[in-house]
Amino acid sequence: MELLHQIIDFLVQTIGSLGYIGIFLLMFLESSFFPFPSEVVMIPAGYLAYKGEMNLYLAIAMGSFGSLAGALFNYYLSRTLGRKVLLKYGHYVFFDEKKLQKMETFFASHGEISTFNGRLIPVVRQHISLPAGLAQMHVLKFSLYTTLGAGIWVSILALLGYILGNQGELIKEYLQSITIITLGIISLFSIIYIKRQNS
Repeated sequence: MELLHQIIDFLVQTIGSLGYIGIFLLMFLESSFFPFPSEVVMIPAGYLAYKGEMNLYLAIAMGSFGSLAGALFNYYLSRTLGRKVLLKYGHYVFFDEKKLQKMETFFASHGEISTFNGRLIPVVRQHISLPAGLAQMHVLKFSLYTTLGAGIWVSILALLGYILGNQGELIKEYLQSITIITLGIISLFSIIYIKRQNS
């Protein structure tokens, strides 16, 4: 319990010192080839907003734009370099053919909307931009879906930090529940979308 409080205090201090630009940069990393857990960025940001040291809406906006920027980085990287180059150098950033195949299968199964719901699924959200780039999905549509999905996830985390304040155990408990509920909503949304596409 004490260790958890120390970790939370450290993260809060780090985000506080970096400010809004720090939120943008860290969320850029979270969406790119160098995955940085969004939970350790946006929950402390929400807590700082709770303390009056940050503006909640601006923190959410910077987190969302940072996610979009990182996603676009991956999108253009895969679109420009292609599949072979990604696989050749992917192991340097803990990315391999197995992960790419999973992302391609997910993208093929759910269509372009996967760039929206993929942003709400742990692990998937870091790499869903790659098959979108390889498939040369329209960049404006990609940006729209990505921003909407990232915005929802970022808002959930920031609001969690804001509402629960510095109660570390509650944050840990509710984050798991919120993730499960969110995944359920995503599944329902995907089923409706797929049925409409096939009708």
